[in-house]
Amino acid sequence: MAAGTVVSGVRVERDKDTGVAVVTLDRPERHNAIDLAAARQLGAIWREFRFDESVRAVVLTGAGGTAFCSGIDRGVDVPQPPSPYSIDDPLLSIGPKANDLWKPVIAAVRGMACGGAFYLLGEAEFIVAAEDAAFFDPHTTYGMVSAYETIHMAQRMPFGEVARMALMGTGERVSARRAYETGLVSEVVPSGEEVAAAVRAAEVIASYPTEAVQGTVRAVWAATEGARGQALAQAPHLVALGNLPSDRQAELFTARRSGFRTR
Repeated sequence: MAAGTVVSGVRVERDKDTGVAVVTLDRPERHNAIDLAAARQLGAIWREFRFDESVRAVVLTGAGGTAFCSGIDRGVDVPQPPSPYSIDDPLLSIGPKANDLWKPVIAAVRGMACGGAFYLLGEAEFIVAAEDAAFFDPHTTYGMVSAYETIHMAQRMPFGEVARMALMGTGERVSARRAYETGLVSEVVPSGEEVAAAVRAAEVIASYPTEAVQGTVRAVWAATEGARGQALAQAPHLVALGNLPSDRQAELFTARRSGFRTR
């Protein structure tokens, strides 16, 4: 893999011999939480890959062993328009499909994947998880509606599993093994081997004619695109109606309880 460059907390490495690029969220000190600069950079990377013929498959992962991604960085101030009909969500444009990239993306997850991480996982073709991976959605705990995250996961998991993960908030985490059993994860490997396993799969896919691969990716997504699009259209209204004011969210976050159950 060629030496990578880090821009705005995102590292990109390309292997032109295999056609595989590895995109790494590189803010381990913040559990790879995404700030505004990283959100813009992710969008730029996916758009660049559309025109880079040397990249035929992508692996997406997080730096360090603690977290794949913990969603939006809570230290970030996201300015909002004054209109009650508009909400600015910087995570809406961080995924490959949101940027019209139809080259296959495989997520390699180790440690926590929570909240806004599902914007990325929801737009990957499949997920390889380390044995210590844990998935959860903290929104309801802190007085926020889990809308986009739940909609993304509803394309991958049974209804009851999505509902349970979203409603249990920080009180419960889904283990890599349970995520595999429910279909969220396609392969579980020993911790530290998740990127290598994802790269191996990506190299196989990248060795095939890219037109056929991209067409297949597009066909798979077409199967759920109608329902997904209608659901996402409702998400901003549900968020606007159901979210507590930001100062109250902050109070709940500060007073959060420790302890959770893993299943």
